[in-house]
Amino acid sequence: MTRRRVAVAGPAQEAVEAARDVVEAGGNAVDAAVAAVVVASITEVGIVSPMGGAYINVWAPGEEPVVLDGNVEMPGRGRPQSWFGGGVRKIWMDYYGGLTVYGGHASVATPGMFAALDEASVRWGTLPWAELLAPAIDLAARGWPLGRAAQYYLRYSGDNLFAWDPQTHAFMTQGGHDGPPRLGEIMRSPDLAASLTALARDGVQTLYGGELGRVVADDMTANGGLLSIEDLAAYRTAVRPVLRTDLGHWDIGVNPPPSIGGPVLTAMLRLLADRRRRNGHTDAADVIDIQHTVLAYRSRAIDAAEDLETAGRELIAALEELGPEGLSALCTSPETIHVSAVDETGLACSITTSAGYGSGLTTPGTGLMMNNALGEPELNRRGLHALRPGTRLASNMAPSTARRSDGAVMAIGSPGADRITTALMQVIGGICLDEHPLQQAIDAPRLHVAFDEAGSPRVEHESGPGLTEALGECPYPTVAHDGIAMYFGGVGAALAHEDGHLEAAGDPRRVAGTAVI
Repeated sequence: MTRRRVAVAGPAQEAVEAARDVVEAGGNAVDAAVAAVVVASITEVGIVSPMGGAYINVWAPGEEPVVLDGNVEMPGRGRPQSWFGGGVRKIWMDYYGGLTVYGGHASVATPGMFAALDEASVRWGTLPWAELLAPAIDLAARGWPLGRAAQYYLRYSGDNLFAWDPQTHAFMTQGGHDGPPRLGEIMRSPDLAASLTALARDGVQTLYGGELGRVVADDMTANGGLLSIEDLAAYRTAVRPVLRTDLGHWDIGVNPPPSIGGPVLTAMLRLLADRRRRNGHTDAADVIDIQHTVLAYRSRAIDAAEDLETAGRELIAALEELGPEGLSALCTSPETIHVSAVDETGLACSITTSAGYGSGLTTPGTGLMMNNALGEPELNRRGLHALRPGTRLASNMAPSTARRSDGAVMAIGSPGADRITTALMQVIGGICLDEHPLQQAIDAPRLHVAFDEAGSPRVEHESGPGLTEALGECPYPTVAHDGIAMYFGGVGAALAHEDGHLEAAGDPRRVAGTAVI
C-alpha cells in the first residue's frame, strides 16, 4: 500500500503522534485530523473535553469546500419547564483578571463533536472509525503527562470549577496530593478508555440515543440537567457551504452562520483586502480600525440576536451592500483546541472544538467530562436557557481552508475564544497579502480590540515592529502584554505547496506540535 504524505499542526505532541499513527496505517489528512482531535480532547484536561462541539472545514480536491457543523445545541426536550433558567453553579475564577462562569448539570449543552467527526470519517476518511479512536483509547488507559497549557488553566480552575464533583475530583487528585495536578503528572482514566472503546466498537450511535447516551441522560435526569436522551437521539450534524473570500491569490473558505466566528472573520478579511486595494498597503492602524468596526457591529447586532444564522448573514450583507463606510456607520472562549492537516493529494481538513470552560462534571462510570456551553456568559447573551431546544449555540470557532491560484492548499485555525477571529485575520493577512512564510506570519506580534461591558474599546497588544508607531496614534486605550502571550490565540497551519512540498507551523504562544509525516 502506498502511504500518502500528510502535514499536521496540533495543540500538543500527543495529538500529532496520534496523527502519525493513522497516517502510517494508510490514513489521509481527514483521518489524521480526526485522530489528533480525539486525543487532544482528552489530554488537554479542562481546556476541552470529548463532550463538546466541533466545526470541521474540509476542502477536498475537485469538490466545493464545506463545513460540518457539530457545534453544541440547546437541550431540554422532554424536560419540565421549571428546570429551565436555573440549576447552575456560579463559580468565580482568578483567570485573565477574574471571570465568573457557570457549571454543573444545568450548564451542559448537547454535545456534537463525535457526530461531526464520524461524519467526516465516513465522507472523506480512508481508515475504519475504530482505528481513528485507537490512539486515544491507548492513551486514556496507560496515561499521559499533563501538559503546560492544561496545567496553566487548572491552576485557576482546579480548586473550584473542577473540585465540586466527586468523579472529577477523584480524577484530578489521582496523584495523591492536594491541589490541582502538576505539570508532567501522569493522568489516567480507565473509565474514559472504556467509553471510547464502546464508541469505537458500536459507533457514535451508542452516544446519540444508545447505551452510553442513556448513562449520560440518566445522570442528568437525577441532577436537574436539561440534556435528555431525546436531545442526544435527535442530534444531527449540519453540512454547510463555506463563506468564501478572495484574498490576494488565495480563495479562503471559513465557517458560515450560525457560527459567529466565520462571518466576523470574513468581514475582517474582506475589509483588509479592500484597504489593500484602495491604499496599496495595510498596517497595524488598519488592523485596529477594522477590528473595531467589525467587533463593534458584532456587539450591537449579533451577540444578543435570537436568530444567529440570520444575524451572521446580515453582517455579510451589510458589508456587501453598504461597503466599509456603511458598516462603520452602523457600529457608531477559554477554550478551544485546533488541528490543521493537509496531504499531498490536496485534501485539507481544519477542525476546531470547544467544551467551554468545562462544567466540572464527569458522568459517573464513563470518564466523560461535560461541557458548560450553557454557562458561558459570552455565548449566552440573551440569558440562561433562553434558546429553544435544538437551537445551535453561538460560537467563535472559525476553522478555515484555502486554495491558491497555483494549486497550493492550506488548513488553518486557532483556539482563543473571541481572539480566534482577530488572530486569524492577522495571520491569514500575513500569508495571503504579504506572502509571508507560515511560521513568520504566525510569529508576528498581534493585537486585539476588546470591549468592556459598557462598550468602550481598548487595544490589547504585543510589542513589535510596526505596532509601536500605530499604537502611538491609537484613539483607544492600550494594554501591553509582556513578550508573546497565550491571550492572542494559538494558530496552527498546514500547507501543501503547488510542487507537493508539505509544511506545518505552530504558535509559540501556546504548546504546539507539528509534523510532516
